[in-house]
Amino acid sequence: MAELTDAVDLGATLRALRRRADLSQRDLAERSGVPQATLARIESGRAADPRFRTVERLVRAAGGEVTISLHATTATTATTATTVTADAVGAAGSIDRSLPAVPHDRLRDGAGRRYPAHLDVWEVNEPKDWPGAWWANWYNLPPALWPLPLPLATYQRSRAHRDRRRRAEEIRRTVRLRRVAGGGLPTTSWRFVAELPGGELVGELRAHERSPHLMYGDDPSEEREIVIDGVLVAGDCRRLGIGRRLVGLLADEMDRAGIRTAHAIAEFGGVDLLLGCGYRLEASRPWALRLDRRPAAAD
Repeated sequence: MAELTDAVDLGATLRALRRRADLSQRDLAERSGVPQATLARIESGRAADPRFRTVERLVRAAGGEVTISLHATTATTATTATTVTADAVGAAGSIDRSLPAVPHDRLRDGAGRRYPAHLDVWEVNEPKDWPGAWWANWYNLPPALWPLPLPLATYQRSRAHRDRRRRAEEIRRTVRLRRVAGGGLPTTSWRFVAELPGGELVGELRAHERSPHLMYGDDPSEEREIVIDGVLVAGDCRRLGIGRRLVGLLADEMDRAGIRTAHAIAEFGGVDLLLGCGYRLEASRPWALRLDRRPAAAD
């Protein structure tokens, strides 16, 4: 005897698939040939028993696959269970079974309706959370002077904005930092890199170790110091905390090596980065010097 069991919440799965593919209900309806009203009923749970063919068309149009698994229970029983699941298919054709849920699925508008699953929705707790208050220039007003009530939530309709936001979230989640050793680097050179899973380099910090007695003529047993040569982060990966994490990793390595002092020369945004990491400004600044050697005149 075959028994059909609900392995997933079909409505939630379709919403998650639409979000992954960045499709509105209208977009998915056009791709699948299923009326938007039917899709809306399925996602809201009002369609109690949708046809399998309808579900399959929707899932495939959203970039997923419907799989049916047979599970034998025990060696002494002949009963099996048939499970219907929906898996997202990646760009390379591989199946990703860890389909993330829509993060704002619990939010509702004033009429109790869900917000569009494919958009990035966030709660509005104060005027600065709502773009409508930014251009109206009243986000600094006290609540008694707000010209309009705040909405419960808001979202960004721009596809380009959503792509950048989701790309940034993916980078934050997957970037890995490490110290690079060997490879011809002197023992006094320190190099740290930030990489994405495929090996793409998106950040780098380089520093070198120095002995203060060579500069100041002090006791050679004086503690060592670190000088930061530079912190670089790829343009599309900036403002994601990668530079701060690289500087923090340097500090951790300094602690392990027993080095207590680091120096740096910075400009523009690099000053704010280092100040935010606990560095302080010093009164003295070095002069920037330059030497241009000219070729000797011909005889």
